[in-house]
Amino acid sequence: MAYTTIDDGSAHFHTQLYSGDGNTNRDITNDANAGDFRPDFLWLKNRTDNSTQHMLFNSNVGMPNHLNSDLLDAEQTATNKATAFNADGFRVQDHSQVNASGKNYVAWQWKANGGTTTTNDASATSVGTIDSVYQANTTAGFSIVTYTGTGSAGTIAHGVGATPHWVLVKNRSSGSTQWYNQHISNSSASKGQTLSTNGAEQTLSAVFNDTRASSTVFSVGNNNSINDSGDNYVAYIFAPIKGYSKFGSYIGNGNADGPFVYTGFKPAFVIYKRIDSNKDWHQYDNKREPNNEMSTTIYPNRNYAEGASDALDFLSNGFKQRNTGAEANASGGTFIYIAFAEHPFVSSKGVPVTAK
Repeated sequence: MAYTTIDDGSAHFHTQLYSGDGNTNRDITNDANAGDFRPDFLWLKNRTDNSTQHMLFNSNVGMPNHLNSDLLDAEQTATNKATAFNADGFRVQDHSQVNASGKNYVAWQWKANGGTTTTNDASATSVGTIDSVYQANTTAGFSIVTYTGTGSAGTIAHGVGATPHWVLVKNRSSGSTQWYNQHISNSSASKGQTLSTNGAEQTLSAVFNDTRASSTVFSVGNNNSINDSGDNYVAYIFAPIKGYSKFGSYIGNGNADGPFVYTGFKPAFVIYKRIDSNKDWHQYDNKREPNNEMSTTIYPNRNYAEGASDALDFLSNGFKQRNTGAEANASGGTFIYIAFAEHPFVSSKGVPVTAK
């Protein structure tokens, strides 16, 4: 059997950098190795300025509707920010969040199913107990799910066709609601953390109903952030694919020769967070820093510009911390991570990748 089914990670995940020019109706064209890249999940951030929000869009709901990972706000409609998904990129307007003149931006993007969704009538299919609309990329282990809350604990079809290792959910209708997420390396099914804060792992019994996601559904409790009656929600569902994506944890050693984390691929994008202490989330990618050591982070839970942080290396088969920082490598600290590939460690044809 081949090592992987995905030889080029940029067929499913892509990071695009661009400089703002202050123009309206500007089309950003992706330069993914695999060819044309139409995103279904677009995560934009101004790298230059503080007090600029993360902008998250998806093709289930459509542009210009968006959420912000660093805010608890409900979904907003803004015709002066990002306004269209294109066949090979996306369209932005003249706004500080997405296209101010002279500012630098990063766009992390995932493909689902080109905007084509499947409606799951739970009573008809007997998959889940709450109706959902999803678009899934089963090859890459990713789906976007939208649903309306019922106020009663239940299960929701996700369409990934594999057991998710990361589930991220946000209430689109109501403000002051958290971005709740459940990670495979949480200490139990009742534990999780919030993307919009630096909070440690916490008990979320009423959120995911003390149940881990299965290969067909994820569970929700009676909680306004995830299942309030009549409110609308979006969930991003990720399952691991050998050679392309991995979700796990590591223990810090407090040494500049930090722990090596095996992923089975050369990373293109890594998020990590310490979960035994109140520490920020961190994002690194191979476009903003193509060479090791990498020491410039973006914080998903803050509206900061990118800034200097704890150094790490992207290697041919994983990543390695190169610091003694409390947020990245505290001795005995527990860290979760989310990683996507630039290239598998070994291609489907048996060709190994080289390190940076």
